[in-house]
Amino acid sequence: MELNQTYTHEFQYSQEQVNTYAQLTGDTNPVHLNAEFAATTVFKRPIIHGMFSVGVFTMILGTKFGEGNIYLKQNFEFLRPMFVDTLYHAKITVVEIIEKKKHARIETIIYDATTKKQTVRGEAWLQFP
Repeated sequence: MELNQTYTHEFQYSQEQVNTYAQLTGDTNPVHLNAEFAATTVFKRPIIHGMFSVGVFTMILGTKFGEGNIYLKQNFEFLRPMFVDTLYHAKITVVEIIEKKKHARIETIIYDATTKKQTVRGEAWLQFP
């Protein structure tokens, strides 16, 4: 792990995956699952659960960016809705390293691959091996 090191991961979610997440968590809010209901909202179509959308960071930080990292803390701002079958990029950047404690502060961002607009931004703290 090095200061200013970045990693980007391309991903998208299907409605079936959103439905599975809803079943697993019990969050069956119709804004995520019911197109007719979602059409009556400001979003006009179903949106992905916020916490499901940021789940990509656990995969990146725990396996792709270095196996054995341990999440210590994470915060998020949900800036825009995310939709199924839309391509997104999750990007992480190492912004601080405390070598003595083996801790790193990581900037976490998701943006729409087409519009380049951020949908989520946040910060994670990791303990690395």
